[in-house]
Amino acid sequence: MTQSSDGAAVNDASRDNSRRGLGKVVTASMAGTVVEWYEFFLYATASTIVFNLIMFPPSDDPYAAIINAFLIYGVGFVARPLGGIVFGHFGDKYGRKKLLQVAIILVGVATFLMGCLPTFDVIGYWAPALLVLLRFAQGFAVGGEWGGGVLLVAEHSPNKERGFWASFPQAAVPVGNLLATIVLLILQWTLSDEQFLSWGWRIAFWLSVVIVAIGYYIRTRIEDAPIFQDVREEVAQSKAQGYGVLEVLKRYPKGVLTAMGLRFAENILYYLVVTFSITYLGVFLEYEVSRILGLLAIAHVAHMIFVPIVGRFVDTVGRKPMYIAGAILGASWGFLAFPMFNTGNDAVILLGIIIGLAFHALMYAGQPAIMAEIFPTRMRYSGVSLGYQVTSIVAGSLAPVIATALLREYESHIPVALYLLAACIITLIAALALRETKGISLHDVDDEDRRRLLEEKGTV
Repeated sequence: MTQSSDGAAVNDASRDNSRRGLGKVVTASMAGTVVEWYEFFLYATASTIVFNLIMFPPSDDPYAAIINAFLIYGVGFVARPLGGIVFGHFGDKYGRKKLLQVAIILVGVATFLMGCLPTFDVIGYWAPALLVLLRFAQGFAVGGEWGGGVLLVAEHSPNKERGFWASFPQAAVPVGNLLATIVLLILQWTLSDEQFLSWGWRIAFWLSVVIVAIGYYIRTRIEDAPIFQDVREEVAQSKAQGYGVLEVLKRYPKGVLTAMGLRFAENILYYLVVTFSITYLGVFLEYEVSRILGLLAIAHVAHMIFVPIVGRFVDTVGRKPMYIAGAILGASWGFLAFPMFNTGNDAVILLGIIIGLAFHALMYAGQPAIMAEIFPTRMRYSGVSLGYQVTSIVAGSLAPVIATALLREYESHIPVALYLLAACIITLIAALALRETKGISLHDVDDEDRRRLLEEKGTV
């Protein structure tokens, strides 16, 4: 009995230590994600309320400068797969932790310098040119951030709870967005319009230094998962095993295409809800910016709560059913939400935004677990980064531009809703083709990869 009790005590202590270690990893991943998305969303919001007014030549068309700002916004998305390729390659070789520390510093420097940019009135076309350069650097860093951040958690997580724990870095995205929204709201409330456009908006970008310092420190306190450390030694000793983007495309092209298909509608839906909604409400319906930001702040809190809840269901119900539900429901959002926006009622508008983020969470929460389970450890960083970030070029980067152009051309929300519907059909097809991996061991994924390599060598 004594031995049994002692053994149980040891097991309990081991479990507690494991939980604490996992908690540190989750915190480190979330801290970086908050930083990255504070800065990414800051630009998205500034595109509609600041940069369209001060970084481009004057125009009688209220949509023209917004589209220009969104096009520069898209530069960040073009840079993201490049960042994913570079960070993924070296992250698979040297470790997730080291590359994540580089990413958080790079995005912090780029965002701080954005706050220092002279306006179009001061330096002319150099203003948007420098904005493009900094936006590229920002996107490059974010491209490397996501894959490393979610893999730190996924590779540390228990098999039966991977969907839940790996959803927390996803929940950090609305936290970063919320912080950016709150900062902009405070500046809007405390400064006059003239003060805000003159210098107040810069404060929001400069504040990123504080968040970067905190995030960087937290990331120095964790280590890569044991499964990665073991595989890294194995790859170093093996001539057959490789890593990097070329290896992923050679060995797992179907996995990359599946990841891209899953990402497509989710990414478009998100940027229609949190970015294009600002344009639709602020320009088309002439809503006050502070009211829009206030509603978005509340919606981000709801989204932050939704994501880990869905993450839990991803582990119990399964990855595939939750994603299929998200794709089907997401297809309806444009037809539901824009008429709700047209009511002009704050509560109804807020509900429309929250519904969109709830539909989005059904797809978004399970992505880290799903993508981690598609690729083996030796190329996982490259695989998830490639599948996730390349899609952003044709999905999230263009969504606000396409939606704004459709709104300007047709002066109706219907074409925008149809655009989202088409995207959701593509993602639904990918979700239906997805293999259910609920509860799978990442060691089993690696074993299957080894078996395939041996078959190719003709030794099995």
